[in-house]
Amino acid sequence: MKLAKIAVFTSAFLIGHALACPMARSQSGGTTVELETPLASSHPLQGYLRRSAGTGPSPAVILLHSCNGNWRHIDERWGKRIASWGYATLSVDSFGPRGIKTCRESATNDFHVDAYRALHFLAQHPSIDPARIAAVGFAWGGLSILSAVERGTIERASPDKFRAAVAFYPPCANVKGDLTVPALILIGERDDLNSADECRNMMAGRDGWGISRRKDRDIPIKLVVYPDAYHAFDAPALKTPRDLSGHQFRIQPVGGRASGRGAA
Repeated sequence: MKLAKIAVFTSAFLIGHALACPMARSQSGGTTVELETPLASSHPLQGYLRRSAGTGPSPAVILLHSCNGNWRHIDERWGKRIASWGYATLSVDSFGPRGIKTCRESATNDFHVDAYRALHFLAQHPSIDPARIAAVGFAWGGLSILSAVERGTIERASPDKFRAAVAFYPPCANVKGDLTVPALILIGERDDLNSADECRNMMAGRDGWGISRRKDRDIPIKLVVYPDAYHAFDAPALKTPRDLSGHQFRIQPVGGRASGRGAA
């Protein structure tokens, strides 16, 4: 399974759930934007916005980086690609404005609120259709977006709503509640940082504590497990495998069929 195939699979999900748009091959460059003026928080939030090359209000995708704060790489890897599909994209920088480099340096764990701060920014933008905004997160960012769309106080309090969510290799054990939008989870069977089995348990409505989301809800969730993939399988820089803190990081190899599972 090459990155191109993963991209096609992801695009099919986004097109289906964020509503189809004309498939644009051209795209414009991006600009750095401040997401709140005046600031609604002691921590300002910024991002990199790429507008769709199409005419009229466009669908949009928010991109949430991992715990390593690699938002520029996320924009280069996925922001450009998704913009070429006819979406506007907003790659959120949760760490730079807070003066931190990793999530472990912060005393707060409310970064999933950043997803709604970005959503509110896009929903007010004249070139964006507020009813067609999805979010894609990576690892810790994947957990952030899944947490953001869990049924609960934060989701109910927001006047703006997401249309769909995609999580690449998230720590699924931390997802306990029912989700409110269609979601796609992509993870490698050999991921030794975030377990594919935890995602299977989440899909099945079970975990080690007997507390998890309920099965057979009306909101569809699809889990795709790549049998030969490790953590960060979509990162081109990992063509040469790396071992970080005892965990293996490498790009998805050619070959190996993904196994898919859906829950309604």
